[in-house]
Amino acid sequence: MGEADSAGITDGTGHRARLRQRLLSDGEGLLDHELVEYLLALAIPRRDTKPLAKALLHEFGGIAGLLTADAEAIARVPGMGETSVAALKIAHAAALRLLRGEVAARPVLANWQALLDYLRADMAHHAIERVRVLHMNSRNMLIRDELMQEGSVDEAPVYVREVIRRAIDLGSAAIILVHNHPSGDPAPSRADIELTRNVVEAGKRLGIAVHDHIIIGTEGHSSLRSMGLM
Repeated sequence: MGEADSAGITDGTGHRARLRQRLLSDGEGLLDHELVEYLLALAIPRRDTKPLAKALLHEFGGIAGLLTADAEAIARVPGMGETSVAALKIAHAAALRLLRGEVAARPVLANWQALLDYLRADMAHHAIERVRVLHMNSRNMLIRDELMQEGSVDEAPVYVREVIRRAIDLGSAAIILVHNHPSGDPAPSRADIELTRNVVEAGKRLGIAVHDHIIIGTEGHSSLRSMGLM
């Protein structure tokens, strides 16, 4: 059934009004499926969206997995169309904008939890491996957050010279390497450790500090610096 299909229309006016009132008075009190249900109701106003919300959460393993899922994957769920997919993706984009603002507001090293919250929200549920580099100035303020590489489900090639060259181009005083493990396990591999040490060594020669290499997974995160691996 497409989202424009009128089949299955129900008189959910009272139910949606109650959801709206709960959202306005205490949004945190809504269950995950109720949040998704209301988002979808804005995009598909003439349809009972509760079953679709529950189906989406089941398909993607929860609200985090749903909002961070690829738009094409969401669209493959029966009943979803461009407008309803866009409603979910705008919610995710807004959340990331809010979290990124928290990171950018203060020196990164003094705002570590905000950084982790932002990275988990953006990267933990990606189905392919992505490598990002966070560039900072001499005051450790974030000046650029860049996607460097995107690979398969378990590998995104990263080249030391590209990381360092970009840091030079941006005038970065320090960088933080970040990548996700689609498997969910954030434990660093031998290749992760070797890459980190190579970047650290190359950065030293040019006065570019490598503060950390953070690995994000659905099961948590790893910091190579905290683990004494760099």
